[in-house]
Amino acid sequence: MKRTGISRFLLRQAGKLALLLAASCVITFILVSHSPIDPTQAYIGADLLRVGAEQRDAIAEYWGLNDPPLQRFFFWFGSLLQGDFGTSMIHRAPVSEVIADRFLSSLVLMITAWVMSGILGFTAGVTAAMKRGSWLDRAIQWYCYTLSSTPTFWAGLLLLIVFTVWLPIFPVGLGTPAGVLAEDVTWLDRVRHMILPALTLSITGLANIALHTRAKLIDVLGSDYVLFARAKGEEGFVLFRRHGLRNILLPAITLQFASFSELFGGAVLVEQIFSYPGLGRATVEASTRGDVPLLLGIVLFSTLFVFTGNLLSELIYRWIDPRIREGQSI
Repeated sequence: MKRTGISRFLLRQAGKLALLLAASCVITFILVSHSPIDPTQAYIGADLLRVGAEQRDAIAEYWGLNDPPLQRFFFWFGSLLQGDFGTSMIHRAPVSEVIADRFLSSLVLMITAWVMSGILGFTAGVTAAMKRGSWLDRAIQWYCYTLSSTPTFWAGLLLLIVFTVWLPIFPVGLGTPAGVLAEDVTWLDRVRHMILPALTLSITGLANIALHTRAKLIDVLGSDYVLFARAKGEEGFVLFRRHGLRNILLPAITLQFASFSELFGGAVLVEQIFSYPGLGRATVEASTRGDVPLLLGIVLFSTLFVFTGNLLSELIYRWIDPRIREGQSI
């Protein structure tokens, strides 16, 4: 791709991102403003009976909850343009700090699950296509169809029952051992607490890429040039490497990067099930306890995260396939 083409592409993507973030801000704020949850009551929590009317009014005034929604939105949006995401009502800390702290745990979890689902899904799809019609192909298809209709929370609960109750191999939840100081937690402890959440995300996410890869490779293996290659004596892995890999790699990469949004949505449920201290759990806490600044900040950050994944997908697609240029398609 020429430098001018890259510049136009990046400018177009930047414009899309700006519009997407602006729309996310407006829609999220409207939904939060019409939420049945009273932010003041959610902020007070269990001490509701001990807090008088004057204190409630003081709390609402401090957080600007008495102001009209439009005024609150423009105040928040003006602060956002200056790099200030506001202060979390739950954590009493800047939203940017809360997101940075929680996102690190979620990032490790999601990347681990994303890599596992991609590798396992691609391998399963290739194996099923190469062994089409065999018992292995039928087993992989049955497994994928079962997982594609399995809710993430159900798979997480099933793994908890099997590997923490029946076979007490892994801890029940949390990101670190309970009652252990942060400086005493080892990387091995963090890995043990992350295995079940990552496994839940990966096994429920590999079905789509496995079935798509299988269908695409079957089409490739039935093409004329593959039949000609078979006539020349090519078979097995050599046939797949020379004629199948390039044709199925690009769609698999696109599908895998496009799963970023599903991955983030699944992480919300998984982190709740395993009490994993990540960004997904913070999202649920912010929405159920009326923490508007934190919820808006997480929505913007997650939007940027998903957009970045799709952008990387398109860039890698263009890098792998030299036929793709500005204004061209395959």
